[in-house]
Amino acid sequence: MGETRVDLLHLLEDLRDAYPGGLEETILTEVVANALDSGAVTIRVAADAARSTLTVVDDGRGMQRHELRRFHDVAASTKTRGEGIGFAGVGIKLGLLVAEEVLTETRRGKTHVATRWHLSSRQRAPWRWVEPAGLVGERGTAVQLQLRNALSPLLDPGFVEAVLRRHYRPLFDPRFAAMLAVHYTHAVHVHVNDRALDHEEPGGDEVAPLEIRLLRKRTPSVIGYLSRQRMPLPEEQRGVAVSTLGKVIKHGWDWLGITPATQQEITGLVEAPALAECLTLNKADFIRTGPRGATYLAYRKAIQEAVAHQLARWGDVRDATAASRRRLVRPLERDLERVLMDLADEFPLVTTLVDRTRDGQRKLPMGRPASTLDPPDLVAEVASERTGDAEQTRNADSDASQPVDIDAEGPGSTETADVAAPPAPFPVQLPGPRGARQSARLSLAIQFEDRPDDGELARLVESTVWINTAHPAYRRAAASRSEGYHIALSAALALAPLAVEAAREHDFVTAFLGRWGEALQTTRRRSARAK
Repeated sequence: MGETRVDLLHLLEDLRDAYPGGLEETILTEVVANALDSGAVTIRVAADAARSTLTVVDDGRGMQRHELRRFHDVAASTKTRGEGIGFAGVGIKLGLLVAEEVLTETRRGKTHVATRWHLSSRQRAPWRWVEPAGLVGERGTAVQLQLRNALSPLLDPGFVEAVLRRHYRPLFDPRFAAMLAVHYTHAVHVHVNDRALDHEEPGGDEVAPLEIRLLRKRTPSVIGYLSRQRMPLPEEQRGVAVSTLGKVIKHGWDWLGITPATQQEITGLVEAPALAECLTLNKADFIRTGPRGATYLAYRKAIQEAVAHQLARWGDVRDATAASRRRLVRPLERDLERVLMDLADEFPLVTTLVDRTRDGQRKLPMGRPASTLDPPDLVAEVASERTGDAEQTRNADSDASQPVDIDAEGPGSTETADVAAPPAPFPVQLPGPRGARQSARLSLAIQFEDRPDDGELARLVESTVWINTAHPAYRRAAASRSEGYHIALSAALALAPLAVEAAREHDFVTAFLGRWGEALQTTRRRSARAK
């Protein structure tokens, strides 16, 4: 009889590559995430360069003996989707790649046990029970990594603090305390080398609070802020970050599909606890398919419109060239939607570009609505505050009660930024339990950006294709008035890696352009019938 063997080292390396950040950064953020999931109120991180150890101690629920035994199984987890931000103790498991040995000590009630664990070969990671080292107090869990590299950044308290502040910004901002208190009963305190990390509020010449309410609830479902400076911000601070349960998942402008005129001067943060249900398996991104994907896209659309409205109030509107480009791509976006619908059967992965709508063109497996009544309304309320200017604050407070329209043009559109006055609310239907298929539409937005150092014609971010206007081919197309074909070709090339494997990208581009040509003929026939 044969035996299934697992290359454990290769598995851990693949798991490491699934995260966008560095290995040390991933280990630290995941260990802290597991501490938060355990209900910890105090998390203490100690970086000891002399002993080459990193120790993380929390006062959470701790583990029973049988739970610690299962803890060493790579695929074992007792977590429920949507109830936490840690991924099955993955931080400790990835710690095997950088540590000579991992000590885990835990206490719950009368149970006080500890283990030592290390990677002995590509296929084996043995562990053994040991006497507790006394790292844990009355309850909780402690993890200690004996690092191989004496120069590891995990031994630098400055690196540790910077990573924690960047990945858990809402925990250090008192404005998010009320919303996080629903999940974390007590305020979370973080210490690095026995020094408490203080709360801090973002500075800026102008700070505007954001609130988004779902289902007409009194309490906001999303809160946050936008901050504008007079001077350009560092690259890592630019754009809007989105977090869930205190952990920042994405940051920048790309995920939001908005490009402000002064994007280098604006930063922001929004917290949406409900998006924990939409996290991917590694909790480092959001799902974009199925009911959970529809929920994420609905929240993203609301955040997008709230941010666009505030940018408009700041006067951050697009220039005439951008407006003319939007007029150019509007009919093209409608053609591309029809192309995507036609290609969905042959290339199923394009259905990741899905956006819910009440009168969609096709039934997609998005689940039935939560009730048989009309879809609930989603209303984004935006308040603005100019630091040091009381009059502006009073004006902003009076405007905050006005709802912001959720633009029907689709994700990635910033058309509302041209109009400062907020229009009427737009209904957005959130997904419900599994059942009858609901109407949805495949949505592809077109945006433009200058990337002189990038040789690609376009890139796909979320459900938006960003056309590189600095590319010589685009300039030639604009000069010869053939921008439409260039945009269609660029969209096909950007979508190909998403839709098919590398060997079939040529087939996808050919089919895409063929359907795009047929869409033009269909439009002409419809125009003739209308006349």
